[in-house]
Amino acid sequence: MHKRQFLGTAALAGVSATLSLPARAAADNGPTLLTVTGAISKPNRGKLDPVRDQMMYKQKLSFERAHGFDYTALNALPAVAIKPTLEYDAKPHGLSGPLLVDVMKAAGATLHGTTRLVLRAVDGFAVTVTVVQATAQRYIVATHLDGAPMALGGLGPLWAVYDADKVAEMAAKPLAERFGLCPWGLYHIDVQA
Repeated sequence: MHKRQFLGTAALAGVSATLSLPARAAADNGPTLLTVTGAISKPNRGKLDPVRDQMMYKQKLSFERAHGFDYTALNALPAVAIKPTLEYDAKPHGLSGPLLVDVMKAAGATLHGTTRLVLRAVDGFAVTVTVVQATAQRYIVATHLDGAPMALGGLGPLWAVYDADKVAEMAAKPLAERFGLCPWGLYHIDVQA
């Protein structure tokens, strides 16, 4: 073993030993893309850290525990494909990712009919949907657009969205009014049971 590799391995082992298991679980495969807080039973990280969680801190969020999902964890969940007509170019586009309720189940969310999910985007835009609505409209946490991962700065890297073309009351609305409850740039969900 080379000296540099040995020292790097030793340093990582020392840092790993000081981290709790929940903190390591969220950081194993890459940066956290989605943080779920509130009424959950499977946290894998601790409370909000004003330094580490700058955006959440500046948006005045607070939590004692959370479940963080990286890209690998989200893509490990069964994916659903939809093809809604998007308002940006009035053309159908393929979107895929896990069902929103499956992501909530993976975090151990309390999912009663009255449970509300506050979906927050990186720009601070937030909407609330009920579990009943998310289930009936088959919301997904889209990770891919037309077969490619969505990038930050576009609609991604995550988008809470449904196939508005297949929801009668939404399909009847003008295209520009169909996705008001679908924040792109999704990064935080607060589960309110």
